[in-house]
Amino acid sequence: MTGTTANTGALQDIRVIELGQLIAGPFCGQLLGDMGADVIKVEPPGAGDPMRAWGRGDHKLWWEVVSRNKRAVSANLRVPAGQDLVRRLVAEADILIENFKPGTLEKWNLGPDALHAINPRLIIVRVSGYGQTGPYAARAGFGGIGEAMGGWRYIVGDPDRAPSRMGLSIGDTLAATYGCLGALAALHARERTGKGQVVDSALYEAVLQVTESLIPEYVASGYIRERSGSALPGIAPSNVYACADGEFLIGANQDAVFARLCAAMGRPELASDPRYVDHVSRGAHQKELDALIEAWTRTLPKAEVERLMIEHSVPSGTIYRAPEMLEDPHFAAREAIVSMDHPRWGELKMQASFPKLSDTPGSVRSIAPQRVGEHNDEVYGALGLSAEERAALAAAGAI
Repeated sequence: MTGTTANTGALQDIRVIELGQLIAGPFCGQLLGDMGADVIKVEPPGAGDPMRAWGRGDHKLWWEVVSRNKRAVSANLRVPAGQDLVRRLVAEADILIENFKPGTLEKWNLGPDALHAINPRLIIVRVSGYGQTGPYAARAGFGGIGEAMGGWRYIVGDPDRAPSRMGLSIGDTLAATYGCLGALAALHARERTGKGQVVDSALYEAVLQVTESLIPEYVASGYIRERSGSALPGIAPSNVYACADGEFLIGANQDAVFARLCAAMGRPELASDPRYVDHVSRGAHQKELDALIEAWTRTLPKAEVERLMIEHSVPSGTIYRAPEMLEDPHFAAREAIVSMDHPRWGELKMQASFPKLSDTPGSVRSIAPQRVGEHNDEVYGALGLSAEERAALAAAGAI
C-alpha cells in the first residue's frame, strides 16, 4: 500500500485548521486527516513546529506520522498580519484545533468569540493541561503532568520503584483523541443547530477517563490502587511468564479459560484445586499460581507455548516490538501498516489509518510536508492573495 490512495474518508468535505504544536493538537489533526478531512497545518515561519526536530539521532520521524495527510502553511500569529491570515482561513473552515496555554488565542485576538463572529459554524478544539477553566487553567501543562494528576503515573511500574512512564506520550494522545471525539460530536450537533461550539479537552481529564473504577473503589472502600508491575492484582492468572527463549503473555483468569490452560499444561486437576477453583481463590493465591505456571513455561520455547495456547483457546501472545509487527502476517492481512514513498527515507512504513470503516475508510494519502510553508502558494492563493501580496507578507515576516 502506498500513500497515493483516493480520499474515501467520512470527513472528506470537512476543512480543519490546525494551530497546535508538538503532540496533542497535531495528533488530533492526524486523526481527522486520516478520516479524510482537509487539514491545513499552520506553523510559525522559520523552524516551524518543534515536532519537526523530534526523534532519535538523525532520524526525526515522528513528524512524518503526525503530519501526514496535511498541507502546511506558515503564519506568524504574534503579528496582526499573521492573525489576519488565520481569520481568513477560519472563514472557510469547519474545525480549528489549538493546544496553546489557555488565554493565548485571546491574546492574539483569535479567541472563540472573535472566531465565531467570523464563522458561527466553526468548531474550536482546545487541548490544554488543565482545561480552559478552573484554578489551574493558566498553568503550563505537558502530557506527563496530566498523566500524574489524572491518576495514571502512580499505578504504572513495579511496586518497589518510583512510578514509571508508559514509554509513549499517552496523556497527549488521549487528550487529542478525546478532542477528536468531541469535534465529531460537535459536527453532528451542528447539523441540528447550525452552530459551532468549543471542545475543551484537558490532559488530566483525558487520563482520568480511562482510570476505570479507581475513584469509586476509594470512595466506597478506601482502596487505593498501587503499582503491581506486570500482574493485575487479584486477577489470576494474567501475567508475563518467562519461557526458555523469552517472555510470553497469558491471560486465563476466567474459570473456563483457566481450565483450558490447565489442560494445556497437562495439569487438569488444578482447575478443581480449592486454591484455584474460582476467580476469588485464584486472586488470593496469585503469586503461587504465577510461580506454578512459570515453572511450566520455562521448560518450553515461546513458539510451543503459543501453539498450546492457540490449540486450547487461551488468550495469549508474544510481546511485540517493531520487527515483530513488520513480520506478522495478521498485520499484513489487515493492512495495519502502510508504506509511503518518501524522498528522504525511501519506503517509509508507519501505522495505517484506524479505525476501519466499511463504507468510508480512512487512508494515508500524502507524506508530511517537508518544508515550512510548503503549501503557502496553494492555500493562500486560493484565498485570493496574489503572488505580490504573498511576497510582501514573507518580507514582513508574517509568513
